[in-house]
Amino acid sequence: MSILKKPDLSDPQLRAKLAKGMGHNYYGEPAWPNDLLYTFPVVILGTLACVVGLAVLDPAMVGEPADPFATPLEILPEWYLYPSFQMLRAVPNKLLGIVLMSSIPLGLMLIPFIENVNKFQNPFRRPVATTVFLVGTFATLWLGIGATFPLDKSLTLGLF
Repeated sequence: MSILKKPDLSDPQLRAKLAKGMGHNYYGEPAWPNDLLYTFPVVILGTLACVVGLAVLDPAMVGEPADPFATPLEILPEWYLYPSFQMLRAVPNKLLGIVLMSSIPLGLMLIPFIENVNKFQNPFRRPVATTVFLVGTFATLWLGIGATFPLDKSLTLGLF
């Protein structure tokens, strides 16, 4: 069993910190200089180093020139569109596929309203948002990987 730790809003010291605007988290730690001066530059420089390192170690190669008269057997979109492509490809009714694809952003817009009653930021204390995130991530990975398989093996990923 876990221990629930809630801020005691009747504590005069915490109320004084909140009145000063120092209450962006439970401890009242100010953003300046801790976050803005020390943490953000390290994160920015680390991200820049990763991007430059990847660009140097694995540069993007120029592919073969486009030939409008040679159509490949399996036309695939870019990798970030694989789940949407797989949804349209697997659902026999294309209108239903479009409804499924448009329901994803609508469902994501509803999550803050459903979870609005919960004031905690810890994902373990926000069960609805955490469950939706995990199920959505699993479904996106499943559909994205399945888009690279032929249609008869795409939903089972060739495992069954």
